[in-house]
Amino acid sequence: MKSLIFCFTTLFLIPFRVYADDGAASIAAGGIVMEREPRITMQKEVLRISVEKVSVDYEFRNDTDKSITTEIAFPVPPYSLDWDTYSINSQGFDDFHLTVQQKPTHFDVETKAMLKGRDVSAVLRKYGVDIGTFGHFNDDRHYAKDIRKLSPAQRTSLVRSGLIDPETDQDEAKWSVEKKYYWQQTFPAHSIIHISHQYTPVLGETNSVSYGLMQSKEDPESAKELDSICPDPELREALVGYIKDPNNSVPFSYVDFILTTANTWKTPIEDFTLIVERPHLKNSQQSFVSFCWDGPVVKIDADHFSAHINNLVPKKELRVGFITVYKQR
Repeated sequence: MKSLIFCFTTLFLIPFRVYADDGAASIAAGGIVMEREPRITMQKEVLRISVEKVSVDYEFRNDTDKSITTEIAFPVPPYSLDWDTYSINSQGFDDFHLTVQQKPTHFDVETKAMLKGRDVSAVLRKYGVDIGTFGHFNDDRHYAKDIRKLSPAQRTSLVRSGLIDPETDQDEAKWSVEKKYYWQQTFPAHSIIHISHQYTPVLGETNSVSYGLMQSKEDPESAKELDSICPDPELREALVGYIKDPNNSVPFSYVDFILTTANTWKTPIEDFTLIVERPHLKNSQQSFVSFCWDGPVVKIDADHFSAHINNLVPKKELRVGFITVYKQR
């Protein structure tokens, strides 16, 4: 795999959370899916990735003589209450936005509560506890509004069912959430339908690239994490120089995207384009973008880089890394 590395000076500020050396993992989402449908061709996909937004534009083609109507879904990765690392809204990808033929389009939401492989949604709905928000759990005050309003008998029932923790007064939910956005889509005969969606990614973040470079033998997991964005020898050498200066801080973040969701459609993707946008981060000396790509990458302008391939059948997922050098005060 070839790597793409760009160095740039930054201009604007976006927030960056600092973690310990093991950091926080990205939550990988992907594209829209359906039951295997060999009659619909993904004629074109344009995937745009930045630290603030992931957007995907599709062209689907129906080459048959009949209209085809099917359910399409955007599956949200299963999530649990982890308020000290992720917000509930971000885990649920609550800002998911959909357009069909360039027009905002309605979609439905299916949410299930799962506990040890069992669907326990009915129990929570019986007591009016919202599943996707863990009972409208408040990240700042650490309590769930829906659970606090329950009677003692109802609360005891949830404890006995294993749905809330009896050892804490913070109403911490023990169920996980399976969620999807879905809608019915018609593809007219011998026609092309344009579908687009976007959402805010949940970044993976590490405290410093030094754990993957200078301490790689002592911390092989951090080395593996850094390797996953394919930094080439030149970039590695530059980063070693930066982290040797004790006044520098060199964290990196990354966006994961599940490319293989495209395989639920008729393969291959006839025309695939990836566009990566580099962020502008204030108070930084340098920033780098690095990701794995088997093929040429074109610089569109000062802030956008494009990788293109025809007849793509995705075999693995995509990770785009963003490395930034800060001078500590």
